[in-house]
Amino acid sequence: MKILVIEDEPKVASFIKQGLEEQSNEVTVCYDGFFGKKLASENYYDVIIMDLMIPYLNGLDLCKSLRAEGLKTPILMLTALGTTDDKVIGLDAGADDYLVKPFEFKELLARVRALTKRYTDNVSEPKILTIADLEMNLDEKRVRRSGKIIDLTAKEFGLLEYLLRNKNKMVSRTEIAEKVWDIHFDTGTNVIDVYVNFLRKKIDKEFTPKLIHTMVGMGYILREEDK
Repeated sequence: MKILVIEDEPKVASFIKQGLEEQSNEVTVCYDGFFGKKLASENYYDVIIMDLMIPYLNGLDLCKSLRAEGLKTPILMLTALGTTDDKVIGLDAGADDYLVKPFEFKELLARVRALTKRYTDNVSEPKILTIADLEMNLDEKRVRRSGKIIDLTAKEFGLLEYLLRNKNKMVSRTEIAEKVWDIHFDTGTNVIDVYVNFLRKKIDKEFTPKLIHTMVGMGYILREEDK
């Protein structure tokens, strides 16, 4: 794979580069967001690994900028900040995964492999997923409820797509973390609950019937509200 690493700490950048090259990957390293954006915009990469705190253009702004330009390359965000809010902000900026420093290289490698697999697996035929008056158009990346367009972030869209593909079936928080983000969140994090609540406010709060239901102690289920 061709991988771009944007990391301003030389020792960390060298550690990542050496490890990835030992796995037969082609790795390009740069040390600031400005040059990172230029490389990402002008070249093809299978994965981009970027630190959150980088000079000139930080990781969040860089990620948002690349997504605004239409870049779909999987992005793995590296950061020393590991709270739930930090993760939500990073994912909403357009990152596909979030790895907290310090980390073991084998975990980084597993995340990179999962991201590339998910990206290639996502190539699919045109589809529309529905339940009740909720409709998701996978080609247009649009969601409507009762004909009204619902604006979702990329992660909210991914979560809703997974729930729709498993409608009328209970899915656990662990399943959601693994299938929607291809990661294992740290024990105790409530990122999944945060995103479910975001989604509820957008697709359920002003509509009936309610579609997202909590299965206490187990997970969530997308189904029409019991009559």
